Amino acid sequence: MEIKYLGHSSFLLRSKKARVVIDPFDPKMVGLPYLSQKADLVLVTHHHHDHDYVEKIKGDPLVIDLPGEFEKNGVRVFGYRTFHDKEGGKLRGENVIYKLETEKINILHLGDIGHTLEPSLVEKLDRVDILMVPVGGVYTIGPQDAVKIVNQLEPKIILPMHYYRKELNQKTFGELHPLSDFLREMGVDEAATESKLVVKKDSLPEERSVIVLSI
Repeated sequence: MEIKYLGHSSFLLRSKKARVVIDPFDPKMVGLPYLSQKADLVLVTHHHHDHDYVEKIKGDPLVIDLPGEFEKNGVRVFGYRTFHDKEGGKLRGENVIYKLETEKINILHLGDIGHTLEPSLVEKLDRVDILMVPVGGVYTIGPQDAVKIVNQLEPKIILPMHYYRKELNQKTFGELHPLSDFLREMGVDEAATESKLVVKKDSLPEERSVIVLSI
């Protein structure tokens, strides 16, 4: 499996039989470029324009934007209802987190989750090999709560997302925490930086590893 970071909260996953795009964004809103992608599945965690720019995706994808269980081209998707804030959605509404199972690897994308996980949900999620977690705060959990979720789920690989970059639209995203704040909370002096993540079930690290994917 190959995972590429498309910026903000968006990723492209390529398995042997499928291409999956998660949270495509409007480049005018976010401030980062976003090239058209071809996909078999598109996952939308919530309908804000920095997460649901589906019109940028080519092909005839299955678009998933709600909780439930889905499957296409050897990829099983489980969506779970969460919230965009700590007030049960009163401030920013709902958020769907997605667990993907393919090639014997379990991947979890947290979208713009605004709270840590209930123990009952942690139990439902079971094993998480790769965690895509927002770390920038303001609209999502910040560095401290991100570390709490890492400790709740104990993934092998952590892919941070939704953090401050100077290229972002500063009016909207200028107050996000930088990636360095999360790394400090994790006790990581320097994380490995890769252009993409290529992983197989038998190549997952024994101990958890933070990997920073470049755009």
